[in-house]
Amino acid sequence: MTGADRESRPDAEHRLIPPHGGYRKLRSFRTAQQVYDATVLFCNRFINPQSRTRDQMVQAARSGVQNIAEGSMAAATSRKTELKLTGVARASLEELLLDYEDFLRQRGLRIWPQDSAEALAVRRRYQSDQSDASERPDPSDPHGLKTADPETAANTLLCLINQASFLLGRQMQTLERKFLEQGGFTERLYRERSRYRNSQNPQ
Repeated sequence: MTGADRESRPDAEHRLIPPHGGYRKLRSFRTAQQVYDATVLFCNRFINPQSRTRDQMVQAARSGVQNIAEGSMAAATSRKTELKLTGVARASLEELLLDYEDFLRQRGLRIWPQDSAEALAVRRRYQSDQSDASERPDPSDPHGLKTADPETAANTLLCLINQASFLLGRQMQTLERKFLEQGGFTERLYRERSRYRNSQNPQ
């Protein structure tokens, strides 16, 4: 019997340990991973290697990715922890967003309005990257950051971070709803224990 067959069995909904993991399929994870990879490229090009800001930016980007993954795995025994870590991921990306805004402001560079032609072009490119990765001219640099000027590179990252934050916000709403509807691990443990006792002592 395959894993898919087991998932479709009627008693799958009564499992004490629910389905968890699968974070690599989440759009939020894939977008945060793009932000992380692009931030490494950006820092290598534009931030002094000796600067503390460089380390902070890379770590904030990494935290966004790692906390999504950790939260997804923690869902096995704690929806509360999954929700908390997803929130930490979003907060890390907000910290990173401020770093990019600081970079632009301190250098007298423009911050693109969200409805500007440039920002819309980045969002279209993002959607293209998500839908058909085989057509990317350079899979290691899907947003052209290796050759972009500082203003374009930083604003591109701002667009990607905003997209990741939006996806994480929507993901947190879904997790909140599931927690309210299904409860946490302790409640599930109590329900399944009661179900087991009732099955052993039918009236």
